[in-house]
Amino acid sequence: MVDPASGLDAALDVLLRDGAIAALGPDLPCDAAIVVEARGCVVAPGFVDLHTHLREPGFEQKGTIATETLAALRGGFTTVCAMPNTEPPPDSGPVLSALVERISRDAVVRVFPLGCVTRGRAGRELAEIGELAAGGCVALSDDGSPVGDPGLMRNALQLLAALDLPLSEHADDPALSAGGVMNEGQVSERLGLKGQPAAAEVAAIARDLTLAEMTGARLHVAHVSTARGLELIAEAKARGLRVTCEVTPSHLFLTEDAVFGEGPQPAYDTNAKINPPLRTENDRRALVAAVNAGLADAIATDHAPHAAEDKRCEFDAAAPGISGLETALGTLLVQVDRGELTLPAMLRALTIGPVRAFALDQRVPHLGRLEPGATDVVVFDPAERWRVEARHFASRGQNTPLEGQEIFGRVRAVVVGGRLAFQREGTGV
Repeated sequence: MVDPASGLDAALDVLLRDGAIAALGPDLPCDAAIVVEARGCVVAPGFVDLHTHLREPGFEQKGTIATETLAALRGGFTTVCAMPNTEPPPDSGPVLSALVERISRDAVVRVFPLGCVTRGRAGRELAEIGELAAGGCVALSDDGSPVGDPGLMRNALQLLAALDLPLSEHADDPALSAGGVMNEGQVSERLGLKGQPAAAEVAAIARDLTLAEMTGARLHVAHVSTARGLELIAEAKARGLRVTCEVTPSHLFLTEDAVFGEGPQPAYDTNAKINPPLRTENDRRALVAAVNAGLADAIATDHAPHAAEDKRCEFDAAAPGISGLETALGTLLVQVDRGELTLPAMLRALTIGPVRAFALDQRVPHLGRLEPGATDVVVFDPAERWRVEARHFASRGQNTPLEGQEIFGRVRAVVVGGRLAFQREGTGV
């Protein structure tokens, strides 16, 4: 059992009774109605994802609340934060209320909604921030559409500071990145594709940190992808700013080379198109170091399922995004096996780190912990090897650049809200 919040790392039993952990200890009496044999496995708090696209309402051809939360469950995630890239987007109380009703009906894991910063995510006027906060949003974001107007961003941060809610920002300067479809560098030049310079992210982070310092607001920098961006965040944290950040499994595991592919001829792999784009090996190593050092508060999937036609097209026209909930753990454990990531640091960034970033334990006590009263547990075999075949995904999106690759570390069982919600066939007693 590994619980980064308490430093627990020991071979123990866990007993759940009446919907919550009742006891942790060696050789507990086995009087439970259901027994999950976990010898040789890791038992940890349920994973928490701060950045998931469920697509519903409006884009059900890409994914639904039911399909994408099932994908989360199979990936070991018991709590996900739903991004507001939907149609309609949750920019007011009534729209949010309708979304929450759908979630309560169809989700198989815990879902916290994020509301919009601006009306329609259009960046022209603020959304109904008070209504969204009252309706249960854990943060606000226009993800994918950064708030370009610095005055509007300042006003949003001032309001959110008063409400003590974080603003999760896709850090990008559109004036620099406009038209870019991958990282700007040697690979983009070789492929003849317009690139997004790292400076687009770095400049946006610098602006947002300045405004966060001015307002005293909680700023969360989503899917950081550059080494220099991490340096700015580290400096801001050292000065005491209320800033947190996340990195994705894709940016930790892959580089811009994935777009070219492994063969002698360029693949122009649209499944490796993501925003922000996959960066250089130097950036990737900096992200890994940030997780190990605790600078990166969370590993968040930025799970973005797409329909087949969104990717089966020319690279410039392809939609950005990777379906990542079901492969996240596997890619991370490959890096643990390589000696890049440490297991405790990885689990911290999947559990208590994201919980603290959005103060989610104020909404669900014991979230992100293995302790009496906690209700979410994941059991995974860190050594089980398996080959990625997107046709077997629970997600409606089969868009992954990992197709055919062997990764390892697989979820065996998941407890959500004190209930055994998933158990892989052949793993029970």
